Amino acid sequence: MDYPHQPDHVTLVITHRLLAGKQEEYQRWLEKVMPQAALFEGHLGVNVLRPVHGEQTWTVLIRFDSLDNLYHWINSEQRKALLTELPQLLCGPEHIEVRPGAAFWFTPPTAERHPPKKWKQFLLTLAVIFPSTNLVPWFWHQLLPAATGTLWGHFLNDACVVALVVYIWMPALTTLLKNWLAPRGSKALESNDE
Repeated sequence: MDYPHQPDHVTLVITHRLLAGKQEEYQRWLEKVMPQAALFEGHLGVNVLRPVHGEQTWTVLIRFDSLDNLYHWINSEQRKALLTELPQLLCGPEHIEVRPGAAFWFTPPTAERHPPKKWKQFLLTLAVIFPSTNLVPWFWHQLLPAATGTLWGHFLNDACVVALVVYIWMPALTTLLKNWLAPRGSKALESNDE
């Protein structure tokens, strides 16, 4: 089945709250899950957000190029077999969400916290995109001046900007600024659009 107007990728956001003392077993479980997911068509990568400050909540982000391919993984026998090992590691059921595009960067570290205000998402995204889209073309112009203004030069710039944002800047900054993005104790009814 094809879904109209799909984003260029989707992310399965999985939240697990571990039982005390199960961290090493859980990490071994993750080491089995990640290679299995990578075997499926359309797999774009996995990020694991480890808990800090003594928390027990882990967030696993699995990206696919389409909803179809994501659902093939979600409903696969391989994933179902791996899920049978989870109850002995977790203190509750796993929480999963499907997020379109880049929305997964702003998933709160725990279910009790709310997504960041839109203006915070805007500021952080701008802080990442603006320098990247200025420095990357400058860098390639210095290294490969013949690429400037060409189609392949634009592709090179765009590919580098996306790679920097997805693999370096956003994971680092959303982790570093997580308490600013989604402060502890934010009220459940607080509007996210302020």
